[in-house]
Amino acid sequence: MTTVTPAPTPAAPAAASRTTEVGVAIVGSGFSGLGMAISLLRDGVDDFVILERAGDVGGTWRDNTYPGCACDVPSHLYSFSFEPNPRWTRTFSPQGEIWTYLRHCAEKYGVMPHIRFNNELRSARWDPRLQRWHVETSQGSYLAQVLVAATGALSDPSVPALPGLESFQGKVFHSARWDHSYDLQGKRVAVVGTGASAIQFVPRIQKLVDRMHVFQRTPAWIMPHPDRPLRNWERAVYRALPPLQLAMRAGIYWGRETLVIGFLRNRMALATRMAKRHLRAQVADPELRDRLTPSYTIGCKRILISDEFYPALQQPNVELITDGVREVRAHSVVSADGTERDVDTIIFGTGFQVTEMPIGTRICNAEGTPLAAVWQGSPQAYAGSAVAGFPNLFMMLGPNTGLGHTSQVVMIESQIAYVSGALRHMRNRGVAALDVRPDSQRAYNEELQQRLQGTVWNSGGCRSWYLDRNGRNSTLWPGSTWSFRTRTRRFRPEDYTQTAPIAR
Repeated sequence: MTTVTPAPTPAAPAAASRTTEVGVAIVGSGFSGLGMAISLLRDGVDDFVILERAGDVGGTWRDNTYPGCACDVPSHLYSFSFEPNPRWTRTFSPQGEIWTYLRHCAEKYGVMPHIRFNNELRSARWDPRLQRWHVETSQGSYLAQVLVAATGALSDPSVPALPGLESFQGKVFHSARWDHSYDLQGKRVAVVGTGASAIQFVPRIQKLVDRMHVFQRTPAWIMPHPDRPLRNWERAVYRALPPLQLAMRAGIYWGRETLVIGFLRNRMALATRMAKRHLRAQVADPELRDRLTPSYTIGCKRILISDEFYPALQQPNVELITDGVREVRAHSVVSADGTERDVDTIIFGTGFQVTEMPIGTRICNAEGTPLAAVWQGSPQAYAGSAVAGFPNLFMMLGPNTGLGHTSQVVMIESQIAYVSGALRHMRNRGVAALDVRPDSQRAYNEELQQRLQGTVWNSGGCRSWYLDRNGRNSTLWPGSTWSFRTRTRRFRPEDYTQTAPIAR
């Protein structure tokens, strides 16, 4: 890695900050960013940096520290395939253990020296003259041949624009930015949202608060939670015999792969019966049970797992409100029916900016047009990784790489293999720039959208965060992870325009 200083010009005055030149700039140090860095090091490439906006690695598992935060994918499958973790304490890992695992991977594989902490991406623009990305961060400038956006879909919280929210005099925070310095003991709390995060933290804080008002826009289908502690002898066996843990992982993987059939064919009768049985077993009151029963097909929205959420809602200090929020006042929240409830705290469990990802406004092509403007509300990419008109940009967990049935880490590893293949092709063939062909990207996305028709995600009768503001499913992969891995196993240079280095 070298450092160059621009010569004084009107556009770059002598006082300009120094620019660091690198081969690859990776944005983000979650599973995707760390996995990409490990792959580069394994290929003998060390000319890269990871630009991390926070002060530690971990991505969403660093940021989400709310009470009860845990993964809803079995532990053995929620790890890199090359680095099984015999230290999991539960069959479904808590947040802290996943964060520790990611730190372990960064240290073990020598990634830490390449990370530039507290370095938030502010802008990136492709320079066709230099065949490089001009990258501006909060700590300086970089000139990178390749830019890898590994920010993930669950990185920026989504907070609804409730009328009057700015006038509220109490405490407000999102579950992904939990304020642990704030004491909830004895507080009157409004929880907005009943998604994957809320069903985990609501039971944990219910015991602390004086009163809790849970605002539910749409009920979720909830399954029983099969979590249990992993016994000491199990962990000892996995430490002594790693192949056994890999065999367990393989069994879980293939079991999960079979689940996608119901989603694809919109045949979810068995899952519906299981969820309804769970609801009947935990909620005796028929009126409350009716309010908690979704009207859409199970799987249309994310299926949740919990044994604690329904019981928490039935505690004397908890009220479920299904009318929605009409407005927020200085010390209260007013529901759609006009009822005003005094509260001290508002906690949002309203998810993330998935289809309107903020990084889309920060990455620009040679003309200065940001990704968001090109997408116009419907993100598209080729193999979820490359976007036409943005040479040498690769996205991790880009459009249509999300899942509804298994571990996202499996998709991440498939993308890492694909992008690594592209970078090897560039090195081996002396290619300076790769730009996916518009016709290749168009054909790929037309096929995706055709395959999504008839799936439970598109025809299940709900409005979910899988769909963008244009009503297009730009989030999910319409198939098994195995089919995605097969599709991305080999980098296909014929799908790209290849540019030779420009003589300087």
